[in-house]
Order: sequence, then C-alpha cells, then structure tokens
Amino acid sequence: MAAIVRLSSVCRRGVKPLFYQRSLLVRPVVVQHKEHEQRPLLTARIHSSQALHGSGSKAASLHWTAERVLSVVLLALGPAAYFNPGPVMDYSLAAALVLHGHWGLGQVLTDYVHGETKVRIANVGLFVLSTVTFAGLCYFNYNDVGLCKAVALLWSK
Repeated sequence: MAAIVRLSSVCRRGVKPLFYQRSLLVRPVVVQHKEHEQRPLLTARIHSSQALHGSGSKAASLHWTAERVLSVVLLALGPAAYFNPGPVMDYSLAAALVLHGHWGLGQVLTDYVHGETKVRIANVGLFVLSTVTFAGLCYFNYNDVGLCKAVALLWSK
C-alpha cells in the first residue's frame, strides 16, 4: 500500500524547505503490510574464518582477545623501547611485531584466498615469511646494534 507523506509536516513551522516546489513536498511512501507474504531474500555465500577447535570452542574468541592485547602491548612497547633500549626490548619488539604481522596477514588471507589448495599454499607461505622475518630480526639484534638503536640512529640523521 502507498501512503502520502507531506515533507512540510515534518519540518518546523516557519522553516521553508530548500526546494519549495509542490512536487518535492509530497512523495509516496511504500508500506508493506504484515499479511502480505515476504519475498525470499537473495542468499550469498559468506567466507568466514574456520573454527580452530570445533564450533563450540572459545578458541576464536580467545584469539581475537589475544590480537587486541598484542596491539595494546605494541602501543606500550614503543615508548618503553625509546626510554629503555636494550637486548630484552629488541627481542620483545621483534617477537611482537612479527606476531602482529603474522596474525594480520593471516586475516587478509582468510578474507581473500579461497579454495582448499590455495589456502594451504598461502598459509605455508605466510608461515615461511613470518619465520624468516623473525629469524632476520633476531640475527640483526644479535649481530648488529638491535632494533631500538637502529631506529634511534635513523632518527638522529
């Protein structure tokens, strides 16, 4: 059914609408009654991340919480690394940054890579990338100046 709604009845008294034309002030509005059957909605497949340990598990919720905790820890590690540089802070930053990147890229893969074989290949590639990145940062921390002093050297020039 259609109903007539006057735009001017919604406006405050004394305020004129922007376009004061009669055709713009009265518009039909479609209202659906409850007794009419609703049309079936179009359905689409939504790709979501798979449950880690079954559908009744709290693993996904714990993973989400761990991601948020790691993000807050990274916010705190920045100033802490500035005021207290050292090997412990260098390795903590390396681990936290690699884990944060690994989880973030894992979500990108979950959203955009489809197909069982492609997902497996992408996950193996992500694991290799994260492992090589962590090994490289640890090598840099052990054999060079470390992450904190490297960033300080970049800022000093």
